[in-house]
Amino acid sequence: MVDSSESRPNLVEVKNLSHAFKLVEAIRDISFHVPGKSIFGLVGSDGAGKSTVLRLIAGMMKPSTGEIMIDGLTFVSGRQKIKHIIGYMPQRFGLYQDLTVEENMNFFMDVFGIPRSDRKNRMEKYLGFSNLLPFTDRLAGDLSGGMKQKLGLACVLVHEPRLLILDEPTNGVDPVSRHEFWDILDSMKQEGMTLIISTAYLDEGEKCDRLALMHAGVILEENSPDAMRGIHPTLEAAIIARITEVDKELVHDAFSF
Repeated sequence: MVDSSESRPNLVEVKNLSHAFKLVEAIRDISFHVPGKSIFGLVGSDGAGKSTVLRLIAGMMKPSTGEIMIDGLTFVSGRQKIKHIIGYMPQRFGLYQDLTVEENMNFFMDVFGIPRSDRKNRMEKYLGFSNLLPFTDRLAGDLSGGMKQKLGLACVLVHEPRLLILDEPTNGVDPVSRHEFWDILDSMKQEGMTLIISTAYLDEGEKCDRLALMHAGVILEENSPDAMRGIHPTLEAAIIARITEVDKELVHDAFSF
């Protein structure tokens, strides 16, 4: 993928971000920026700190140190404005299993204060993107895993955020549903949305404009997927080689007296 995103103004800037849970340092001194109308991916091993970064950007937690700016605003000076800019879908999104698809959509439109006059169009648009219009009367609990994820995304999109934050949204979803999910994300990008997504699937990393490789709470590399792949045959091979190299260096340092 050709990375043309760097010519666009930044919507998100993360500067020297660190966060600790009691005595455990989850991330340390992380910095990156996300140009508008682009897809920025976080990849890396389990426990690398990806979810912590996304929760901090979404304003779910306050960082121990560092600064996050979204459209030039910080959570200190512009929390209310930022809330309207962001849509956040955590790993376990809170759908109501005993409500239908339509009832879940209406609930989230209530939460976001969507005017009644706009609701029909928004429901048709986002359930249409998600191929869920034929299932509006089906209980969310009766949907497949892939359909639940697409409904969760539709619920997040109803207030039409400029920044969409997704934490491993396709984890455990079948390949066909993953492909359909990414078609929706690409459509959102084409409409002008900015996306930050963590993923455990490196073929999805290839679909991003830029990637940050995280390991042990730090960013090892930030680049386009093509540049990160380098001389390796696949992005997966490149990332495994990079993480293995870093782990060997840590072991060497630990036993060098």
